Amino acid sequence: MNLENQFNTRKPPVATTGLIGWLRINLFSSWFNTAVTLLVLYFLYQIIPWFLDWSILSADFTHNYKGEKIIDRTFCSRVANPEEYHGACWSIIIVRFYQFIYGFYPVDQVWRANLTYFLLAVALIPLLVENLPYRRHLIKFTIVFPIIAFVLLYGGFGFEIVPTNKWGGLLVTLVLGVFGIALAFPLGIILALGRRSKLPVISMVCTLFIEFIRGVPLITLLFFGMVMLPLFLPEGINMDGLVRVLVAVTLFQAAYMAEVIRGGLQAIPQGQFEAAQSVGLSYWQMNRKIILPQAIRITIPSIVNTSIGLFKDTTLVIIIGLLDLLGIGRGALSDATWMGLSNEVYVFVAIVFFIFTFSMSRYSLYLEKKLKTGINMGAD
Repeated sequence: MNLENQFNTRKPPVATTGLIGWLRINLFSSWFNTAVTLLVLYFLYQIIPWFLDWSILSADFTHNYKGEKIIDRTFCSRVANPEEYHGACWSIIIVRFYQFIYGFYPVDQVWRANLTYFLLAVALIPLLVENLPYRRHLIKFTIVFPIIAFVLLYGGFGFEIVPTNKWGGLLVTLVLGVFGIALAFPLGIILALGRRSKLPVISMVCTLFIEFIRGVPLITLLFFGMVMLPLFLPEGINMDGLVRVLVAVTLFQAAYMAEVIRGGLQAIPQGQFEAAQSVGLSYWQMNRKIILPQAIRITIPSIVNTSIGLFKDTTLVIIIGLLDLLGIGRGALSDATWMGLSNEVYVFVAIVFFIFTFSMSRYSLYLEKKLKTGINMGAD
């Protein structure tokens, strides 16, 4: 066969650009990928239309009003005609929405909780946006934000005292999740450095702490914080219940964060340590300027993964009597007025948690691309 015939018998080139090319490369590159893609599409075809019909198209948003107050769900079509209507009855979410967001926070003081939510968003902006005017000053505000939030939510300094047993819903979830992660991160760095310390006493203490905390379930630490921690406090000092739970959550997260960061520290080549010491940097200067930035960059996916896990584990506080977002939902379902609407409650709670965890995951991917973590690790 001559060269001309060989050229004519070649298969046409496969498109690698545009939508068709993307589909070929990512979804239909082999018979196995094609089968999996078709199976997933069939699954989505079965689930998505049903869910949209249940949650929106056939759902009912009507309620029984008494004056200006919503009192129950008796006007929901599914309740009135259960054989004809099978959509969701969202009245439980609308009626209990205030409790889902604020718990039992006094209505006349709810502006303080709203202001805290707004300031939380402001405190996160300098961490999310790099090229931000006055970013250094905003980061200082981010550092002191926990103190400002505590004063706003709890009271004092001219504000009316609102005890933490009035807090609940999303407010408690964010307090435990956000503050637990924020406090555990620096503590985890210290524990990771302490475990790698050349001083035997420091290394042993940090190792024992990390291994003990990692070997105990979170629920055990929560019970310890609520029941046994007051026994170890000096006489006359009574720590608030929510603060005790926050201490337990922080210690639990710090132990896991320490191991993640220690893995990043071990991945740094020994030459980096030697080069830092050769130019006269002290131990803390070496870690702050050279070692820790590289270690944290490497461990960003693992740090975000443990943070997401902690944020979801905050739902365990319902066992010790704190009413977080899930606890408020469980409390609403215990009312005979709302029995049978568990699907609506759990779907709403799942959507709220998904919004927060998905946002954390996307920010992790953004940081990885920005810092080119994958490229640098591959190059090493």
